[in-house]
Amino acid sequence: MALFNKPTAAPMAHTLRVLARLLAYPDAELRAHLDAMQGALHAEAALDAARLAEIDALIAHLAVSPPLDIEAGYVDLFDRGRATALHLFEHVHGDSRDRGPAMVDLTQTYAQAGLRLRPGELPDHLTVVLEYASTQPPAQAAAFLAEFAHITRSIFSALLERRSPYACVLAAVLELAGEKAQPVPIAPEPALDEAWEEPLAFGGCSTEGQAAPGTPQPVRIVRRAATPSNPHAQGASA
Repeated sequence: MALFNKPTAAPMAHTLRVLARLLAYPDAELRAHLDAMQGALHAEAALDAARLAEIDALIAHLAVSPPLDIEAGYVDLFDRGRATALHLFEHVHGDSRDRGPAMVDLTQTYAQAGLRLRPGELPDHLTVVLEYASTQPPAQAAAFLAEFAHITRSIFSALLERRSPYACVLAAVLELAGEKAQPVPIAPEPALDEAWEEPLAFGGCSTEGQAAPGTPQPVRIVRRAATPSNPHAQGASA
């Protein structure tokens, strides 16, 4: 998210921005700033020692693991499967039309604060939500994050189930929202090939005489209306 250099004295501002960065794609630029991010977390001390220790372990993992493994693991974790998706409205609205108006409302909330999205950036991505929250005073930031706590908790639970080191970041977000980082039951996801299966055109069949693909299609013979030039004409239509 592009910021308009809006000053903030919120004691959790740096922590929220670091958490946002930790949930971003772990490219070379991000990995180059891991030490600075770790220092900012400890300097602000918005999280307790136990949570900071968990995030330290995640940062160490990102720092020493092979870059290709880190990047591939991130894609597998957050981009393939709804349970761990970082687009919050996907958990609520899925691909329904209700997601559009919710996105517009959230974008307007950002605009009222003097913030705008980069091209291609979606307002419901958790990294964007955290960056916006970082510009708000502590009470308002916590209240804003609490509005999404049920979704954050669901993602946290899915990450715990996968034993992902990223779970500590979601736990930290919950705690900054004034919530407890407690897991909840996660509904099973459909298999990937099932979720991505293309629906058959027109449902594969219809109630008006169409059979499923690969089976004989019924043909009806209808009499064409007679015309003066061809009074005995008739034809066939499928």
